[in-house]
Order: sequence, then C-alpha cells, then structure tokens
Amino acid sequence: MSGCVQIVECVPNFSEGRSKEVIDAIAEALICTQGCHLLDVDPGPSTNRTVYTFVGSPSAVVEGALNMARVAAKLIDMRGHHGEHPRMGALDVCPFIPVNNTTMEDCVGCAKEFGSRLAQELGVPVYLYANAACEDKRKILSSIRDGEYEKMPQKLANPDWYPDYGTNDFIPTWGATATGARKFLIAFNVNLLGTKEQAHRIALNVREQGRDPSQRGTLKSVQGIGWWLDEANLAQVSLNLLDMDVTPLHQAFEECKKFAEELNVAVCGSQIVGLVPRKAILEAADFYIQKENLFILEEDQKIRLVIDKLGLSSLSLFKPNERIVEYMIAEDSSLSAPLANMSLKSFIKSVGSRTPAPGGGSVAAAVGAMGAALTSMVGWLSFGNKKFEHLDAEMRRLIPPLNNVMQSLVPLIDADTNAFNGYMAAIKMPKSTEEETKRREECMQLAIQAAISVPMQVARCVSNIWEPLKELAKCGNIQCVSDLQVGARALEVGVWGAYYNVMVNIPNVTDEGIKAKAKEDIDQFLKLAREGAAEVLSIADGRASSD
Repeated sequence: MSGCVQIVECVPNFSEGRSKEVIDAIAEALICTQGCHLLDVDPGPSTNRTVYTFVGSPSAVVEGALNMARVAAKLIDMRGHHGEHPRMGALDVCPFIPVNNTTMEDCVGCAKEFGSRLAQELGVPVYLYANAACEDKRKILSSIRDGEYEKMPQKLANPDWYPDYGTNDFIPTWGATATGARKFLIAFNVNLLGTKEQAHRIALNVREQGRDPSQRGTLKSVQGIGWWLDEANLAQVSLNLLDMDVTPLHQAFEECKKFAEELNVAVCGSQIVGLVPRKAILEAADFYIQKENLFILEEDQKIRLVIDKLGLSSLSLFKPNERIVEYMIAEDSSLSAPLANMSLKSFIKSVGSRTPAPGGGSVAAAVGAMGAALTSMVGWLSFGNKKFEHLDAEMRRLIPPLNNVMQSLVPLIDADTNAFNGYMAAIKMPKSTEEETKRREECMQLAIQAAISVPMQVARCVSNIWEPLKELAKCGNIQCVSDLQVGARALEVGVWGAYYNVMVNIPNVTDEGIKAKAKEDIDQFLKLAREGAAEVLSIADGRASSD
C-alpha cells in the first residue's frame, strides 16, 4: 500500500438483511461513487441488518455514504422492521475509521461533514458518537441507541437527547442515525450449541459493562449480547471488540470458551462479520503458536492456523482475500506494490527499460531480499529432517530473523522507486513566486530525505542478519554451502547498493546535522556488511574444504 495514499474505511450498517433487491441497490449506489472501493457486503437474515465495508479518500467516503443513504431512504421503511440486532434507524450507524495516512481527527471531520449533510438533505436526526461525540454520554453507541427505534419518539423529545444535527421530530420511516469516528471495530460472534439465554449469559460475563453498572465483565473494550441464529440453528455470543489492542480476537474467543465449558455448552467455531485487520489474525496466530510450541513463519500458514483454531469457516468459508482488510485493499492495483508484485522477468525488463526508475535502490532491496531468502532456505533445509534432528532447536532460533529480513526488504523495492518519484515531482513544482520557490525547496528537502531514508532502511535491515547467519554457517546443512555463500554476497551487495544511493543523495541535503548522521550511519552499516559477509564466507569456505 502506497504510504502517500489517504485511505479511510467506512462501515455503514443498514437495517435490511433480507431483501436482496434493497441490499444490492444500496451497494450499487456505493459502487457508482468515484473513488470508493466496496470491500464487503455482509447481510444477516436473523439480525435483519447488512454491514457494508468500503474504503476511499476522506472526501470520497463521505460522498459514498451519502449516496447509499439516499437510496436507503427510498427503499427502507422502519415501521415494519424487526430483527435480532439492536437498531434505531434505517441507516443505523455509520462509522469512519483511519486506515492509511489518515488520523482520527480526519475521520472526525468525515463524520461531522456526513452527519451535517445527511440531516440537511434527508431531514433526519443524526447523533455523533465515539471520538466525534460532543458529550461524554454520547461516546458509547449503546447509550444513544438505548430504547431502540421504538423509544426514539420519546428520546428525541428529551432536550438531553436532542440530535447533534437535524430535526428532533420523529421520522417513522427512518428513525435516527449515529455517525462517528473510531478505531477498527471487530464484529465477532462465537457459535454455541446451546440456547439464546446461555449465549446472553456468557456475553454478560465477558463484556465490559456487566449485568449492572456496579458489575464488570472480564474483557475490557468489549460489548456483547446473546442471540439465536435461525438460519444456522445455533446461538451466538455476539461481541464488538472496540479496541483490539486492549482485547485481542483470540482472548475474546478463549474467554467465551471458558464460560461455555462452565455451562457445559459446546463451542462450534466463530464468525467475523465484515472485515478484520491483518494484525488481529497474526496476533492470534502468535498466541496459538506459543501456546502449542509450534514453529510456523509463513503468513498464509499462520492464517490457516487461526481459521482452524477459531473455527472461522464454521458457518461459511473464511476467505482471507475477502475478509482481511489489507488483502482486500491490495486487490486494487492503485493501492498495491507494482514492482514487488511483478514477475521476476517483468521486473528485470522494467529495470532495463529507458526510465530512471526502478533503479539502483530498488535493485539493492531486491538483491538483498534474494540473499536473505537464500539464507532462510539454508535454515529450512537444516530443519525438520531426521538427519539434522539435533539442529531443530537451533534452527527454530535462527530461521525467524533470517525470514524477517527477507520479508522486510520486499516492500522497500517499491518504496525506493516511490521516493525517487516523489523527488522528481518536487523538482517539477512551480517556482514563479517567492512563496512557490520556498514551498518547492521545502518539498525537495523532504523528498531527498525520503530518498535517503529508504536505502538506509535496506542497510539497517541487513545489519540484523549477520550474527544469526554466522551461526548458521557454522552448523547448517553443508550440502547448501554454495547457497549460503551466494546469499551472504547478495546481502553485502544489497548494502553496497544502499550505500551508493545514500551517498549520491547526501550532497543535496541542506541540513548539516542530517547529512552528517546519514554519512555516519551508512558507513557503519557498510562496515558491518563487509566484515559480516567476510566472516560468513570464511566459515563456509572452511567447512567446505574440510568436508
């Protein structure tokens, strides 16, 4: 994902989960909005609610949400709405979430613009919640939604609960809408072969707000209720994980399992509604890897582990490319890494074409990544084989840092080219006035510092590999000695490439402090690379000659 692209996620929840025509019409309104990318549509017949997930620039997501609301106003009539999920309006809630190069303040701005325009255009009451709330009591969505649609006439008539935007008259066909800015919320349901009452009992035990204000559940930043899912013939503990850094996905699942066991109720998997951040899945993988003393490094295998441990495919197949938000965003070519995703042949042709980028910096990162990949391969070929069983513990320790360097270098292939393009764009900025000239110079300095930063990251990243690589050279599979030697040389070449790219850009830096620090750092990284590669090759040569 390009670092300069502004991305906000919007997750509007509409009170219709049964009519395909209505669900599709609302989705079509979003699809037709320029700059918006629909990632997921998740309808629920029992909840009679559909959760849409889409991304775009701050201005684009506001337009997309408004277009969806306009269609919903024509097609949804709340007077006949019933479902398992609490609700107060046709567009029940519309949160904005920072994803890439955006802040919570940006999303608060989106919520306020959306709320104001929605109230003005449709003449409906709109509340601000979460980080956009103007009062503490309105920060929690459940407080605003208390009493649901049926009690909304009385709520709107209460001066303490006048909406932030729009009329305080009750609109029977619409109800009311809440919009706000928040962190990524994970809607997570744990499946039970039990009753709705048992599911709700577990929800009360785990959610932060327990049975009454004086009693708290075991999980912080978690909301929850229990309900019955007709279409699956089972109960669910339905949780909203409001802050995955406070209560991660796997902790919520394990806590529900614990209380289910106390009730002698079987847990049969779980369900993620909408999308989930990659971080949440990988943290769950790390939890189970540590818990069961597993050795798994590949990301796709970690994801498979979590799908199995949480039973994420119990109700419908969990497809990572359709459920993990970063994977979904990467499907859009405008937000992906074009060089790293090329075939090797295409990348080589791109380097060899009559363009200055991709150039030496991207090649340095690519060569370094290949070198790290070779050393990682040597580690894997020294692990898991009965012949090298005595090395298993050693390889469990050595392979991860080699693999981490390989993974870390890949995105720097594109980052270097992006930095070069940023500098060229700054050079082309207008300079016809004193103000324009000053702004151009500021942008050029920022761009040149970025152009130095990327190769510096390459060199810094490789510096982490030499110690484990020396140990691998001493004990790794001797049949792979040539791969180890090529890998060490490639890593050294990668640092040399980084060195040259830093040095060619340093003269353009006007800040003498930054210039001196860059020179000192890159010299040190080159010294480590030359000495580290020489020592690895010496060890490898010694083993090869004595074999």
